[in-house]
Amino acid sequence: MNRQFILVSILLFLIVPFASAQKERIEYLPNFDKRTIHFGYYLGINKNSFEVNYFDQSGQDPNSPVNPTPEQDMFVSVDASLGFNIGFVIDYRIHNNINLRFEPGLMSNAKTITFIDPNLNAAPNGVPIYANSTDDTEREVAGTYLHLPLLLKFSTNRLNNIRPYIIGGVSYDYNFSSNEKNGKDNFEREFRMTQHNFMYEIGFGVDFYMYFFKFTPSIRGVFAMSNELVNDYNPVDYPEYSSPWTGPIDFLGTRGIYLNLTFE
Repeated sequence: MNRQFILVSILLFLIVPFASAQKERIEYLPNFDKRTIHFGYYLGINKNSFEVNYFDQSGQDPNSPVNPTPEQDMFVSVDASLGFNIGFVIDYRIHNNINLRFEPGLMSNAKTITFIDPNLNAAPNGVPIYANSTDDTEREVAGTYLHLPLLLKFSTNRLNNIRPYIIGGVSYDYNFSSNEKNGKDNFEREFRMTQHNFMYEIGFGVDFYMYFFKFTPSIRGVFAMSNELVNDYNPVDYPEYSSPWTGPIDFLGTRGIYLNLTFE
C-alpha cells in the first residue's frame, strides 16, 4: 500500500506543475484529437503480485482436496519487486471523447513466493513424506510477458493543454517464463504457471499537450480473470496431503499496478 501511495504521489507531482501552468492560454497541438488514428509509445514500471484463494481447509468440506494435518491455515506470502513495461500505442478515435486503444508491449517483473504449509513437515507414523521439505519453502518466480491490452479511453473535454481521462478494458498475456509444459514441478523445485492468461485493467491519467507531442502519465490496476497456477503432480502415497506447495491453492492470479509514461 505504501508503494502504491508513492506511485500516486509521483503522478500528482507530474500533474500539478502542468495544471498550474494552464493560466497561459497558448493551446498546443489544437488539431491533434481530430485525427482518426495516431501512434505513440510508452515506458513504465509495474508492481505485480498475486491474489491467492484457498480451498476449504476445515476438513468439513468433502469436496475440498485439502485435509490439513494439523488443522490450521495453509497459505503463501508473495514479495514482489518493481518491474518495467515498454510498448507502443495505436489509438483509434471513435468519438470526440471516446478512443479505442491497442497497446502491445513487453512486461517483466519478479516475485518471491514463500510457502507456509503444515503439510510440508507431514510425517505420518513418524516418517516424513517430503524429503528436505523444511528447507524447500521458497520459489523465485521471474516473468517476462507479451502484454496485449485492448482498451476504451473516456476523456473529458480539453481544458487548454490538459485532458483527464479514465481507461479500461481487457488484455491477453503470454508468459514466456511459465514452465507450463515442464515435466518437472515443485517436487523438483520448478514452480509452474499457465502460458496464456486473460486480464482486465482499469485506470486514469491526464493528457498534456506539449509543443511537439502529447505526454500522458497514467496509473492502472491489472487483475487476472483466469487461474494462472499449474498444479503439481502427486507422486506420494498420501493423497489427502496433496502437494504441500500447490495443493491448498484454489486460485492464483496476477494483481498489479502500473505507472506508464506515454508519448504520442
